[in-house]
Amino acid sequence: MKKVVKFGGSSLASAAQFAKAGNIIREDVQRSYVVPSAPGKRFDGDTKVTDMLYGCYAAAEAGEDFSEKLAAVKARYDEIIEGLSLHLSLEDEFAVISENFLKKAGADYAASRGEYLSGRVMAAYLGFPFVDAAEVIRFTAGGEYDDNTTQELMSRRLSKYNNAVIPGFYGSYKDGRVKTFSRGGSDITGSIVAKAVRADVYENWTDVSGMLVADPRIVDNPQPIEYVTYKELRELAYMGATVLHEDAIFPVRQENIPINIRNTNAPEDPGTWIVGSTCQKSRYIITGIAGKKGFCSVNVEKDMMNSEVGFGRKVLQAFEDCGISFEHMPTGIDTLTVYVHQDEFIDKEQNVVSAIQRLARPDTIDIEADLALIAVVGRGMKSQKGTAATIFKQLSARDVNVKMIDQGSSEQNIIIGVANRDFETAIKAIYNGFVKGK
Repeated sequence: MKKVVKFGGSSLASAAQFAKAGNIIREDVQRSYVVPSAPGKRFDGDTKVTDMLYGCYAAAEAGEDFSEKLAAVKARYDEIIEGLSLHLSLEDEFAVISENFLKKAGADYAASRGEYLSGRVMAAYLGFPFVDAAEVIRFTAGGEYDDNTTQELMSRRLSKYNNAVIPGFYGSYKDGRVKTFSRGGSDITGSIVAKAVRADVYENWTDVSGMLVADPRIVDNPQPIEYVTYKELRELAYMGATVLHEDAIFPVRQENIPINIRNTNAPEDPGTWIVGSTCQKSRYIITGIAGKKGFCSVNVEKDMMNSEVGFGRKVLQAFEDCGISFEHMPTGIDTLTVYVHQDEFIDKEQNVVSAIQRLARPDTIDIEADLALIAVVGRGMKSQKGTAATIFKQLSARDVNVKMIDQGSSEQNIIIGVANRDFETAIKAIYNGFVKGK
């Protein structure tokens, strides 16, 4: 059995956290390939190493003296090295970094050095070979992740090692320039490595014991999720659940490799299993609730709209022409409503309205702002009657007005639209209805 283990920034924030990660790896010989993040915050008010590097490079790019800022980054790593009693010097590494900052190597290069240096320290601590992600993860000239080339490069390289450390978050273009994934991209690296080595399990170690049914900042002590499918996770992640980067699902999903979300500070907890399919039943009808604020709706009305071929395409073309993607589009016989992110839409509002008027010739166009979307997700909803009724009952009892309801054809998710001001109340109400049964 082969496992890939990824450790987040909070799991590697200090020497003590590095030691916890090391113990976790050593206690299971199947944990063969390690993907570290850059050190995160050690305490409230602390700064993540990635943010320190961004600040350092900004100073370099502005032609300012950045030596003190870079020395502060080095001090973070020296503190970890000393705390682990390692015989390791990063002097040469920081000399190269300083030189490349002066050469304006780019913000992506700067940000990637946090993971790169973590990888160097972790490899020395474990006695594992170090494999630079820039040599095995490839991006196209347009900045898109190149899966085929990456899998070929990484599979060939890692086949030489029974164990290895591969830094998360970055790769490179063909010419060697460093390119990063979006923030949280170390999750993606772990998934890519798991696919390349055909791992049996991808363990993602963080500072929580798996996923929770609802956001703990909204619901007090929400219940944990034991099993969630890739499809369910995709829905929850897209709507704001942030335990795992949403794009980390795709590489392992292709190979049907399960993901286990675990807690570095409580390794005895089983965490959450993310799988392709399962006969494990959810403890509740729903698997999870997630949502986001900051949407607006554009309601388009036209008599006999349903019989006009191409009407929907014309409306959506107006958004496309203005460079705006849409989230949901519930329809009626004579109405069509498009939900979009408010911050993307607000500056282009009148351009979109004019384009809809020109292309679709509607009778009226109404816009409503400050809306929130909530996803209620669960594979158990398909075989259970009255799920929507329970949602409406709970929201009505708390005077929450439902602006929109949209159920996917898979019957695994229901999207609810409410006013921003009702967002937290709605999530608590739905959670109470399904989990607490009241």
